[in-house]
Amino acid sequence: MGMEFTTRTLEAAFTVRFDHRIFFTRSVFSPENPVLARLFEKTGDGDKALVVVDDGVAHAFPNLVDQIVTCFAPESFPIRLVCPPLVVPGGEKAKNSPHFVEELHRQIDRTGLCRHSYLLAIGGGALLDAVGFAAATAHRGIRHIRFPTTTLGQADSGIGVKNGINAFGKKNFIGAFAPPFAVFNDSDFWPSLPPPERRAGLIEAIKVALIRDAVFFEELEKNVLALARGDVPVMEQAIYRCAQLHFQHITQGGDPFELGSARPLDFGHWAAHKLEQISGFSISHGEAVALGLTLDAFYSCRSGMLPGRSLDRVLSLLEKLDFSLYHPLMRETDAQGEWPLLHGLNEFREHLGGELTITLLEDIGRGIEVHRIDSALMQKCVLELAARSGFSTARL
Repeated sequence: MGMEFTTRTLEAAFTVRFDHRIFFTRSVFSPENPVLARLFEKTGDGDKALVVVDDGVAHAFPNLVDQIVTCFAPESFPIRLVCPPLVVPGGEKAKNSPHFVEELHRQIDRTGLCRHSYLLAIGGGALLDAVGFAAATAHRGIRHIRFPTTTLGQADSGIGVKNGINAFGKKNFIGAFAPPFAVFNDSDFWPSLPPPERRAGLIEAIKVALIRDAVFFEELEKNVLALARGDVPVMEQAIYRCAQLHFQHITQGGDPFELGSARPLDFGHWAAHKLEQISGFSISHGEAVALGLTLDAFYSCRSGMLPGRSLDRVLSLLEKLDFSLYHPLMRETDAQGEWPLLHGLNEFREHLGGELTITLLEDIGRGIEVHRIDSALMQKCVLELAARSGFSTARL
């Protein structure tokens, strides 16, 4: 006689509300700027904050730490600092070692922060990613406020809901989805950056324009000379529109935590992430996205989707903004004669699970999802880009 099994099941769908706030301002820590105090006053139930500052930002703005302390000093200010701002290494160093996050957890514990307290991060996208991960995992989540100081952070990574660190040679292998409590895009921070860093955020603007907004792409083309010289009002508008499009995707796109297999806003990023890894992160994220975007635009054209005249417009805009369209690491081979770059396709799929889903272009402003990439054609595109950029392909 067979055994009988009784199964009882409880199942329900539920939603959780998140508020996503992005403030575009200047001199956020100035006593004359009330925007930060008003945010804390509106919240009303927290009283402590820990501030982390990217050492590169602290070096570029020697008075910043004192300004932060002065900002929080008045008795009327709704929040108090638990200790002086912590100045820590930024860049990929913050993401490449778990010890950085461990030390932040120690500081959170030592200073008595709770889930109603605030962890503020001021710096580039890599620092924000790592501090955000520490905030998302301490007490299962404390309030995290971001102050991205680069154009790249203000246009894209700093306003998103992703946090993470690198592991096993892979970008963002360890992380969590946790919307920041607030984001402050202070345009006083980036105008003094070196030109390559200042223009890095423009690649994300080009990316989102290519897949979402042909009119925005035309505006970037029209303003290319002003953008190339770093004209502040024109840059501010490009950053705002880029951030707005990302914000709309996160809040209205239906999949903010990427539970599906598609990442449309990561157009060009499968190759970008792999190039960063192959280079030992000597290729910056902005440079890598420019290379990945170029490659996927080229592939879109050579596979018959993107019209040739549209590809020419893409390449022309990138070149006028002084982005490199090719790097020798794109065609590097390993001991087995394989191209490590192409391994990025499977790693991109593994990161989300499910089937491979890559965003390519049907035309400017029109992205399309595909589920198969012809590796041989992708290699031909790399070689064509190498020849176009003046690199010999004879050894291949």
